[in-house]
Amino acid sequence: MAKPEYSILLLGGDGIGPEVTAEAAAVLDQLSASPNARATFKFVPRAFGGCSIDEHGVSVTEETLEQGKKCDAILMGAVGGPKWDGKRRGFEGPEGATLRLREVTDVYANIRPTEYFPQGKSPLREELVRGTKYIVLRENCGGAFYGPKVEEPDYASDLWSYKRSEIERIARMAATLALSPAVPVKKVISCDKANVLASSRIWRRIVEETITKEFPDVELVHQLADSATTLMMTKPSMFNGVIVADNTFGDILSDLAAVIPGTLGVLPSGCLADLPAPAWTPGLKPVKGFFEPVHGSAPDIAGQGIANPIGAILSAALMLRYSFGLFEEAKAIEDAVNLTLESGLRTKDMGGSSSTKELGSAIRENLKKLL
Repeated sequence: MAKPEYSILLLGGDGIGPEVTAEAAAVLDQLSASPNARATFKFVPRAFGGCSIDEHGVSVTEETLEQGKKCDAILMGAVGGPKWDGKRRGFEGPEGATLRLREVTDVYANIRPTEYFPQGKSPLREELVRGTKYIVLRENCGGAFYGPKVEEPDYASDLWSYKRSEIERIARMAATLALSPAVPVKKVISCDKANVLASSRIWRRIVEETITKEFPDVELVHQLADSATTLMMTKPSMFNGVIVADNTFGDILSDLAAVIPGTLGVLPSGCLADLPAPAWTPGLKPVKGFFEPVHGSAPDIAGQGIANPIGAILSAALMLRYSFGLFEEAKAIEDAVNLTLESGLRTKDMGGSSSTKELGSAIRENLKKLL
């Protein structure tokens, strides 16, 4: 049987985005060329975000949105920058491209793994963060980000609403991940503001109903989102498992999680339209996913060749695991990253002097040994 060829919409975006996605794509090319490859990858590159505004007058074209629907998965770098500050108005600005593509592909579950590793640069004491490993799961297609907006000179509002079906599906995703090998304990910590927000009260009630009824082996804990920020810094390992939150709180908590490894540059993320793919078998239908590093476009260092490509490379590993069920290949990439860091190579954000290309090349060399 011929190897499947998976199509990937490649969106470098703005700032350092093209630099880091180039390294992630090179890793996938190396996998495709391996004699033992179980699949190959075809890239469909498109302008996205601010560079699409420059080229097409809009942050994302209808054709790119159609490609997002057609392709098996999406791999993005980052969007935005000072150049387009005057155009940052919801769906019309560079960041609006990401919102629109998430919306049309219905990738409702944003998965952001976080763990401490000795080669990192966490500002927290090692004895505090050692052993910390969790996933921040952010609901990605509802809430204040997508609600109707009013913006006037003296008044503005964003509707922050959720339906039962939206909460049920993210609760099921949280419990499914909690039962997976990706986290050390079968626990879901649901973060909300049920003490003041009606949308949080329905969130808490439906998360409770769904997980206790359908996933009795998963421990469920409710935590107010504001106090969670303090506990994540003072008792981080208590969150081992899966943190699930709505679009707004999930955005905040997942960025805060970067303190654990010490830099946003190493954190990957993936957004899924369905539960993760099972282990790969011939004919497996991919799960639609949108993968990107957690960091932003970092325009202050764009073009200098010093951006950390690890977040993008690990995002490609998440794609292999969750969209294509290629568990062994995903693990090989993650092991290659760890071997590279253990050798002492670092980019500037991690206290080293390696360039983007040097670090990417070293990861590929280690990957070659593991394949």
